Amino acid sequence: MSEMKPHRSPAKADPAPSRWSYRYHRLMLTPLFRKVLRVGVPFTLSLGIGLIYFSDQERRDGFNLALTDLRAEFENRPEFMVKLMAVDGASSEVAEDIREIVPLDFPLSSFDIDLEDIRSNVAGLQAVKSARVKIKSGGVLQIEVDERQPIAVWRSYEGLELLDAEGVAFRALDSRFDRPDLPLIVGEGATENLAEAMQVLAAAAPLQERLRGIARIGERRWDVVLDRNQKIMLPEELPVQALQRVLALNTARDLLARDVAVVDMRLAHRPTIRMSDEATRERWKVRASEAGIKTQ
Repeated sequence: MSEMKPHRSPAKADPAPSRWSYRYHRLMLTPLFRKVLRVGVPFTLSLGIGLIYFSDQERRDGFNLALTDLRAEFENRPEFMVKLMAVDGASSEVAEDIREIVPLDFPLSSFDIDLEDIRSNVAGLQAVKSARVKIKSGGVLQIEVDERQPIAVWRSYEGLELLDAEGVAFRALDSRFDRPDLPLIVGEGATENLAEAMQVLAAAAPLQERLRGIARIGERRWDVVLDRNQKIMLPEELPVQALQRVLALNTARDLLARDVAVVDMRLAHRPTIRMSDEATRERWKVRASEAGIKTQ
């Protein structure tokens, strides 16, 4: 009989991974390596392909031209076109000035309109206090203006100008009669003391029918000028109180209805009254007559 060989069971596979498999799995568990595979490799390949493609000048020119055409087509779509301009809050004269400094040729793409530049140019007009510019739906370029409102007429060596509440001279006048409804302020330095000037004018309201204006003298004080060449000279300090004293005296004794040329209040504790030339001559005649002196 042949000798029986012992039965051997098949060898089991080693479950342990190989060295390269182990290293690969370890790398895949690394966040940085996964990001490089997912982002870095595609980016590098795309960049390389792009550099190779755009290395040719004709391809670059064609690509740039396609981008330019695409952008122009997008910007000139009907919903982006501005068809007209509206000016709100401005007088007809100021609105005409605005249209002259904003010479846009409509229709125009909103992408070609510099809103800040337009706002700056409009706000630069002397008659404009502030301006806001926006594009409304429907293709309307809207310019909203806060126009300066005049409160007085200022006469200086350069002529007549309108003043607003901030003392800004913003429009020239040809004649005083163009704005007879506004008080007249005369003299250099008047605009820097406009608040005080308006207080003096307010205090002189009882003399409104006779008031011609107020004058800044020596850039220090005010004179109130009335018709019949009468003048009230106010002090540097507390001019309104000094004017109120004159008005009280006028109410009690009709001071300004007499032949008074000047009421000098520069020294508040010692007011002085100067008679007119005609009244002075008549007074001298009376005194001479009383003294028995003949006058010619």
